[in-house]
Amino acid sequence: MPLDIVPSVCPHDCPSACALEVELIDGWRIGRVRGASAQSYTRGVVCAKVARYAERQHHPARLSRPMRRVGEKGVGAAAFVPISWENALDAVAEGLTRAAERHGPEAVWPHYYGGTMGRVQRDGINRLRHAMRYSRQHSTICSALTDAGWLAGVGPKRGIDGREIAKSDLIVSWGGNPVSTQVNVMAHVAHARKERGAQLVVVDPYRTATAEVADKHLAPLPGTDAALACAVMHVLFKEGFADRDYLARFTDDPAGLEAHLKTRDPGWAAAITGLCVDEIVDFARLYGRTKRSFIRLGYGFSRQRNGAVQLFAVTCLPSVTGAWRYEGGGALISNHDLVPLDLTLIEGLDLLDSTTRTLDQSRIGPILTGDRRDLGDGPLVAALFIQNTNPLVASPESGLVRQGFGRDDLFVCVHEQFLTETAAMADIVLPATTFLEHDDFYTAGGHTYLQIGSAVVQPYAECRSNHDVICALARRLGARHPGFEMTAFEIVKHTLRVSGLPARKRSSRAYGSIVGPASRPVISSTGLVIAMGNFISAPIGRRSDQSMDGCPLSPTMSRSSTSVIPIGRSG
Repeated sequence: MPLDIVPSVCPHDCPSACALEVELIDGWRIGRVRGASAQSYTRGVVCAKVARYAERQHHPARLSRPMRRVGEKGVGAAAFVPISWENALDAVAEGLTRAAERHGPEAVWPHYYGGTMGRVQRDGINRLRHAMRYSRQHSTICSALTDAGWLAGVGPKRGIDGREIAKSDLIVSWGGNPVSTQVNVMAHVAHARKERGAQLVVVDPYRTATAEVADKHLAPLPGTDAALACAVMHVLFKEGFADRDYLARFTDDPAGLEAHLKTRDPGWAAAITGLCVDEIVDFARLYGRTKRSFIRLGYGFSRQRNGAVQLFAVTCLPSVTGAWRYEGGGALISNHDLVPLDLTLIEGLDLLDSTTRTLDQSRIGPILTGDRRDLGDGPLVAALFIQNTNPLVASPESGLVRQGFGRDDLFVCVHEQFLTETAAMADIVLPATTFLEHDDFYTAGGHTYLQIGSAVVQPYAECRSNHDVICALARRLGARHPGFEMTAFEIVKHTLRVSGLPARKRSSRAYGSIVGPASRPVISSTGLVIAMGNFISAPIGRRSDQSMDGCPLSPTMSRSSTSVIPIGRSG
């Protein structure tokens, strides 16, 4: 059988955003999926789920035609009959229009999340939302708390390059389980351990698979990470590990922080965290004497009520020791804000009406059941258009979510690859493409590449992409915007151009990468500079003086965690 290897990019909601090599058999069927060896973060490594993506791509249960529900909600395939795309799109447009005419446009709620992380196919739903003045969405399920904590302690979501783990002498995995969720992180950890004798410390309440292979495991009680971080900083100041020159030059109130920490000693923290005093002191000394210390933060912080404060406290550590100065030193939660993208065309931001109601994604259950704390003075949601998420499984308060979806007066359209639990409750179900069947581009949380993933096979059966469905609905609804008249790849090219980035031809086979790794944060006389513009396709060294066009970078000040942190007993 003719076999070709084609490049792509993993679309999953994972920081690694792996560059892929996909076996293409006979021009239409895929075989094995491997990590691309030419991309220096992926380095040929990919998780087992993506390696077996052919099982999903060619699964017999994939949706192949639009369907209308004629039976009871939640029954499954037996409750649906196939219909044509024209009839399906007409029915969806009619359902959204009927809700808007009866109750106002805010009664329609386009609902989405991270089923794909491609910017065009994921976020284009907002263009339809803004054009029609439908209710907006506050996306809170995954990273709202960690984003707030990082913003308070460091600034925009820009950390050090994840590949620098390999240059570290100490890697601290705090709030994550990369053995199970980010195999690429562990590949770089393994390199650092082999080549540099680096140590791995895991901070996690659970004895995870990552904790099992760590040199040291600290298991604080859930929600007490900030107390641990404060006690560590207490030791750093007390025993001379604090980099006072760095603190004086690049942080806002080191004296205030040190004063605040005077009473936050290891004994205080031990009573809160459940850890032994010796454990806390030993870790603090290890961290303090190791300049090339890399804290890889995880989203476990988002699973606790005060997670933003917890993560904020941990981001203080590399500022106290000055670890940001050193290659392989610093911290990272995400690099999704590294590239300054102009998303106006994708999301229709030029149509955004800030007075339109915003609904909290995590509160979909109370919203659909009429909780006025969420709805405010606006109408009950009467129509849902859903892409990239399965709220009956993924959203909190699942009983209320199911109750809300069970309403007879709620119109629901779900655009999906399979008949999920949410799709089984819909009135209309539309078959969706996979990432191998449409064009898009991807930023990354774990590294500094911006990557293009072009379609490598034709859509299965009658499947259509998110972008194509949104454009078709826009035409029926009378929505007007240039983005509705462009192909997905035309939007990719336009977005890159107006963002000042280079574009590649759609047929490029350079493993999807158009933007190479940027240099790590470096110190200038005016603050912590995030050098984010060395847009080439090969790794580069540390540079502080140039951006993508050779012009000096504008410095970004880092609020490097020196504000007073009131920490008490957490629960």
